[in-house]
Amino acid sequence: MPYPSPLGPEGQLASAKEQLSLPHIVVICGSTRFMAEMNEADLRETAAGRIVVKPGCDMKSPHALWSDPVEAEALKARLDELHRAKIRLADEALVVGDYIGDSTRAEIAYARSLGKPVRFTHPEVDPDA
Repeated sequence: MPYPSPLGPEGQLASAKEQLSLPHIVVICGSTRFMAEMNEADLRETAAGRIVVKPGCDMKSPHALWSDPVEAEALKARLDELHRAKIRLADEALVVGDYIGDSTRAEIAYARSLGKPVRFTHPEVDPDA
């Protein structure tokens, strides 16, 4: 009698989210130059009943946490890894803004490599369209 194969980490996460009856989770991606648009997207997605995760630090705006260039570079690396974790957690990605830079392009590719659907506020910037 064949035994079912154990779930991998992604399957375990999906199963746990289903068992907990969690709402759909959306990760907002894009350049932090679009932080106002990200906040608007957060508002709209939340009003639609979705859990939203998004960048929490706008390193383009001055702040003591990233005023030292060496510390800023280390923080950026940690924030990039944190955002990849948010992408793994999410059910889909929403790319905000009418510009796709290298970091956002990498986020899109990462989400798609995990089989996550990717939506765009400006579909014409989809690098795979």
